[in-house]
Amino acid sequence: MQTAINRRRFINLSCAGLALAGMPAFARRAAAAAPLTFQASWTNDAEFIGYFVAIDQGYYKNEGLDLTYLPGGPDVIPESALIAGKAEVTLTTPDTTVSAIVDQGAKFKIIGTQYQKNPVGIVSLAKKPIKTPADLIGKTLAVPPVNVISVEAMLKLNKIDKEKVKIVPYEYDPTPLLKGEIDASLDFTTNVPFTIKQAGEDAVSFLLYDFGFTIYNDTVVVTEDTLKAKRKELVAWLRASRKGWTDNLADPKEWPPKFADSWYKGTGRTIENEVYFNTAQKPLIEHPKGIFSMDAEGIAKNVDALNLIGIKATKEMFDASLLAEI
Repeated sequence: MQTAINRRRFINLSCAGLALAGMPAFARRAAAAAPLTFQASWTNDAEFIGYFVAIDQGYYKNEGLDLTYLPGGPDVIPESALIAGKAEVTLTTPDTTVSAIVDQGAKFKIIGTQYQKNPVGIVSLAKKPIKTPADLIGKTLAVPPVNVISVEAMLKLNKIDKEKVKIVPYEYDPTPLLKGEIDASLDFTTNVPFTIKQAGEDAVSFLLYDFGFTIYNDTVVVTEDTLKAKRKELVAWLRASRKGWTDNLADPKEWPPKFADSWYKGTGRTIENEVYFNTAQKPLIEHPKGIFSMDAEGIAKNVDALNLIGIKATKEMFDASLLAEI
């Protein structure tokens, strides 16, 4: 599962090459003319199924691309793949990308977004539901350390004193929630409720996005040099990827079973889980103007949310012009 909350680490540019040392060797190619390498941000699951569809259906080949797909994992920092020249395009989150631009001078551009709404949210058990930020008052909330500032921003936006919510570290394991040791956790609403259901409980959740912390997720990131040198190929990648995602989301139950013995083989995840994930992410990805769209309002919301947590974003860090060429 894509998990921006724990695998989006701040980039140390001086160690970019070392960060790639553990990159998985597996790559999937669709033979065509112009080479382009895409670094995924996590191991193969439903988060990347639109790209799997596009590869298997030949959409990249039809666009004149020889695409190399590199899966991610806990030891892969997507932005480092760009810096080291191992990939031309990757997926990440606006907070890490903009932080790298501002603090480290990274020459990145955000050219699209897979998720219009970040799937990170507050998850609780249905028998003790927490449905709004106000419900967190007096409760214990487990949050990954890297996301505490985002949660505090959400609380501030909803006029809730952060001192009234007990925030403890989260280890990406719903067990404390199931045991009643905490009241809620910050996690991916597209996936963790399924895990909880498998343990015999029902879960409820709400997105930070829906309560003011309005950032994208899985933003499509390239370097400025790649944008100049391979604009045509990037537009082709966006076009082919959009076709794959559109096919997939037409029926979220259709494609996961088809990849049981290929893309999902050996992941340890069930196809039932992938179907749940794929179905849950559909409304977070779709946009009236097409998948990957970034309109002026959405960009402005991201800039405002990032500035709220002290990340000095500007609209110039986003470039929606390629989307107009699809």
